[in-house]
Amino acid sequence: MVAEVDPSTLGALEASLLNTSGNVPLHNRFRALFTLKALKNDDAVNIIAKGFADESALLKHELAYCLGQMKNTSALPVLESVLANEKEDPMVRHEAAEALGAISATSSKDLLRRYLKDPEQCVRETCEIALAKIDWDHSEEGQKHWSTTAKSAEQAYTSIDPAPPTSGLLAGKAAPQDASEENIAKLRNTLNDRNLPLFERYRAMFALRNIGTPAAVDALASGFGDDSALFKHEIAFVFGQLLSTHSVPTLLKVLENTHESDMVRHEAAEALGGIATPEVLPHLKEWMQRPEAPRVVRESCQVAIDMWEYENSGEFQYANGLDATAADKTIAV
Repeated sequence: MVAEVDPSTLGALEASLLNTSGNVPLHNRFRALFTLKALKNDDAVNIIAKGFADESALLKHELAYCLGQMKNTSALPVLESVLANEKEDPMVRHEAAEALGAISATSSKDLLRRYLKDPEQCVRETCEIALAKIDWDHSEEGQKHWSTTAKSAEQAYTSIDPAPPTSGLLAGKAAPQDASEENIAKLRNTLNDRNLPLFERYRAMFALRNIGTPAAVDALASGFGDDSALFKHEIAFVFGQLLSTHSVPTLLKVLENTHESDMVRHEAAEALGGIATPEVLPHLKEWMQRPEAPRVVRESCQVAIDMWEYENSGEFQYANGLDATAADKTIAV
């Protein structure tokens, strides 16, 4: 359903997102973005597209994520131009490729194939996954999956994920038998099998997310030993969706590991902000203020602190009163 909003409100959201006054805090710009995401219409797409002129890679990657989640084909041209811009930050280009997979238009396949050999690992891996997702979405299995998911009354996660959960686990809450020790072990093995296509490993990842038990969280955490920053940042994103306090120690280790990729650490920071337990706030404040920390990590901590404050405030809605699901995740992959 496409939300309606009056022109003056739309103008205010644009001014906030694009920081036309020059003094809009980054976290307020994010809130405006999530509100625009909820609108899903062409006006919102056009406003979000203007944000790619910004200097913040974090903001731009979030713009791309939101365009994908809106699933509006009018966003295809801007997303394709971002992916094709080899001077753009790889994290932003990766998110544009993932958004193309989320929209799942077969017309995007030629461009995605072009970047399967991109110099940046996270870009070429994302293109691989996006192509597999588009093919799967348009397959008989995919069509049946989405038809069943749409009818599910217990859909736990509303995000359009880079890959569907392993067969038998829909986007809703997993059945109790799916949480068996044997099944979690099987999914963990698939998750960490580097001989398998990334798409299949992602499917195991989202199946474990849907199970959501401490044992499933531990299985997901085992993936942080991988050599793919893309893969690890997706695990951190999943932890942000799960909001399991069991994942906090692992996420703190990731955030504070200066040898880890910036895109993984940034996602860990935002997951911690969403989980919002008392012990995470000092760490977020510390890394937001560290001058030697990468910009994307500092900015992610700033946004995460805003999320932490929201989660502990009792507010009903995160994004300007229009997007009741904005915090449901929220900060992108």
